[in-house]
Amino acid sequence: MKRVLITGAAGFLGSHLCDRFIKEGYYVIAMDNLITGDLRNIEHLFKLKNFEFYHHDVSKFVHVPGELHYILHFASPASPIDYLKIPIQTLKVGSLGTHNLLGLAKAKGARMLIASTSEVYGDPMVHPQTEDYWGNVNPIGPRGVYDEAKRFQEAITMAYHTYHKVETRIVRIFNTYGPRMRLNDGRVLPAFIGQALRGEDLTMFGDGSQTRSFCYVDDLVEGIYRLLLSDYAYPVNIGNPAEITIKQFGEEIIKLTGTSQILISKPLPQDDPKQRRPDITKAKELLGWEPKVSREEGLKITYEYFKSLSKEELFKTEHRKFN
Repeated sequence: MKRVLITGAAGFLGSHLCDRFIKEGYYVIAMDNLITGDLRNIEHLFKLKNFEFYHHDVSKFVHVPGELHYILHFASPASPIDYLKIPIQTLKVGSLGTHNLLGLAKAKGARMLIASTSEVYGDPMVHPQTEDYWGNVNPIGPRGVYDEAKRFQEAITMAYHTYHKVETRIVRIFNTYGPRMRLNDGRVLPAFIGQALRGEDLTMFGDGSQTRSFCYVDDLVEGIYRLLLSDYAYPVNIGNPAEITIKQFGEEIIKLTGTSQILISKPLPQDDPKQRRPDITKAKELLGWEPKVSREEGLKITYEYFKSLSKEELFKTEHRKFN
C-alpha cells in the first residue's frame, strides 16, 4: 500500500483529496495545524485503518516515520479573509513549509506536488492565462503575501527539482467550489450563497464586470490526481475555462436560491484581478483532462450542502484564533 502525506488535509481541498486517495487504496497521512481547517471535514476517515492524522504546523520541522511515496502540499490560507488577518503565517507556510516538505521528499525519495494558484498571475495582462505568462503581481500590496508566497513556492520547488533531482509537480489552481467550503471565508461563491440564505442583499465589489471561472471540486481533484501520476514537472493550469462576470454569477445565485434580495455594489479591493480564466490546453494534451461538471450541476450540489448547515453556522461570523 503506497503512502501519501497530504498537508492542509482538514481544509476544503485537502479533505476532498484525502477522500480520493483513500478511495484509490492509499495509506493517507493527513496533516493540518487547524488554523483555517476543520476536523469535521475528515472525521469520517478517522475510523479507517489506512488513515492517520497529525496536528502539526508544516512551517516547523516535519517528521513522518516510515516510507513515503507522495507528498501533496495544500497547507495554506487560501481566502482573503484569512491571509489578510495572518499575513506572516501565509508567507511562512509558502516558504518555510514548502522548504521543510521538499526536504522530507528528498529524504524519503517521495514525489511532491505543490498547490500553486492562479494568483501567481496577479491582475493579468494576458487573457486567458497560459502557464508561460509570468504575471502582473504587486509584491507589497495587501494580496502580495499570498501571491508572492505561491510564486516563491514554485521557485523553490523547481530549484529542488533541478538541483536535488526531487520529483516534483506544480498545479496552478483556479477558482474552485463545492461542499466543505467555509461559508464566511470571504470568497465570492460562499459569500453570495450565505447572504441569500440569510436573506441579505448580495454584495459584489465594483460594478461586477470582473470575471471568474469556477471549477467543481471533483473535477479539480481528478486533474490533480492525473498530474501527480504524470511525468510533467512544470506548472499546469487546472480550472474551468467557462468564464462569467461577477454580476452574472450573482444573478445565477439569486435564481438558484430563489431569494428576493438584490445585488449591491461596494468599492473594489486593491489589486483585485479584473479577469480570471485558465488556458487548459496543457492539461488536455498532457493529462487528457478537462472539467466534466457543469456550473449549473455543481452549484445545485453546493447549494444543498450550504442549506444543510445549522442556523448557528449560517449566521456566525468568522472568529478564529490566529497564533
